[in-house]
Amino acid sequence: MLVAAAVCPCPPLLVPEVAAGAAPELHAARAACADALGVLAAARPDLLVVLGPAEQSGRGPFPQGTPGSFRGFGVDVDVRLGAAPETVPERELPPSLAVGAWLLERTGWADAPIEGLGIGEPLAPERCVDVGREIGARAGRVALLVMGDASACRSVKAPGYLDERAAPFDAEVARVLGAADVAGVQALDAELAQELKAAGRAPWQVLAGAAEGADLGGNLLYEDAPYGVGYLVATWS
Repeated sequence: MLVAAAVCPCPPLLVPEVAAGAAPELHAARAACADALGVLAAARPDLLVVLGPAEQSGRGPFPQGTPGSFRGFGVDVDVRLGAAPETVPERELPPSLAVGAWLLERTGWADAPIEGLGIGEPLAPERCVDVGREIGARAGRVALLVMGDASACRSVKAPGYLDERAAPFDAEVARVLGAADVAGVQALDAELAQELKAAGRAPWQVLAGAAEGADLGGNLLYEDAPYGVGYLVATWS
């Protein structure tokens, strides 16, 4: 059963070495993520699953100890999803899960075994909910670290340029995640999310599936749109 979840943004810019001179701009987001991970640790889970959007090559499960890096972003920073494994994993973490692994290393996570799961952004809402239900049934006390960004269309300099629908969409995302509104998260419009380049939609709906019947409360810790991309941090517990 799901006992806690932390929702965090997944831009590699969260890693100071990647952000370089712009690192201070996301200091508040990093601090909120650390607070959110504290909620996960306090829940004393038996299993932590890190979810995040992924391209085709990065979809599916990743065992504990899977390595990742930010070398593709020009910096010599390596991460690992929990303790090193006895066998070498076959592939590296996709960027969203690498950011999650970096957050866990930064906070010194050692509270439960970890697994990763890369989610395809086009995954249908019903299938996302089914995946979440399966994850929620994996252990007596399951926690989720859910990586994902809201729209990328909040300004003319945003990756998706300015779209007047982006701010209302992000406001609804903040509302339903901040309230742990399971039905509201499940009802997010997948087609609109895709048009607005909201990479977190599918992972959020996996969370909603896992949270069915768990009766968790929500708390919105951070909401902003630096660089024209919606970033938010929330906890469910």
